[in-house]
Amino acid sequence: MKIAGDPVLKHTLLCFQNLPDLKQVVISTAAEYTSEALKIAKRVFPNLAVSCVTGGSKRQDSIQKALSSIESSVEYVIVHDAVRPFVEHLSIEKCLETAKISGAAILSIPARDTIKVADKKRIVQSTPDRRTVWQAQTPQIFKKEILDRAYAYAKSTGYIGTDDASLVEHLGENVTLVEGSYKNFKITYPADMKYAELLITGEN
Repeated sequence: MKIAGDPVLKHTLLCFQNLPDLKQVVISTAAEYTSEALKIAKRVFPNLAVSCVTGGSKRQDSIQKALSSIESSVEYVIVHDAVRPFVEHLSIEKCLETAKISGAAILSIPARDTIKVADKKRIVQSTPDRRTVWQAQTPQIFKKEILDRAYAYAKSTGYIGTDDASLVEHLGENVTLVEGSYKNFKITYPADMKYAELLITGEN
C-alpha cells in the first residue's frame, strides 16, 4: 500500500537511512512481496547489505528467520514494524543508546486510557494503575546475543510472545522503556492510512 505515492515500507525504511553504524537491513515478508521489498530497500540503502526472507506463520517465526540471517559481526539488533513509518530519528537514537547500556530497550508511550484486564467472557478482573501501564512500540533494540538466547529459550519452552521484548522478559532479562511519541503509530486500519496520508501531505 502507498502513502503519498510511495509504499509504506519505503517511508519506514527512510526513518533509518541516516542511522550511524547501520550495517545490515533484513526484511521479513510474504513470499510474493520479497522481490519488490528488496528493490525498495536497495534504493533506500544502496551501500548496505540488504536482504529479504520469507516470513513464517507467526510474527515470532518471521523475526527468527530474519535474525538467523544477520551477520555475526552485528552487535545490536533493531526490530521495527514496517507499518510504523513515522518513528522519529531522535527516538531511534535514544532507544539505541539505552540498549547499549541495558542490553534491551523498547520505545513505548504512557497509556492515555484506563486499562481493564478481562477474562474470556469479557468480565473485568482488574484495573491496573494507569501510571504503571505503557503501550509498547517499535523499534525494540537488543544486544544480539540476548535476542538470540531469548529466541532459543522461547523455542525450547514453547513460549509465544506478542513482541520481541516479551521473549527477552521470558528469558529473565530486564527490558528498559524509552518514552517515544504518539506519532509513532502502527498502521492497522483503513482510517490509519488516511491519517498517514494527512501527516505526509498536510492535506485534508
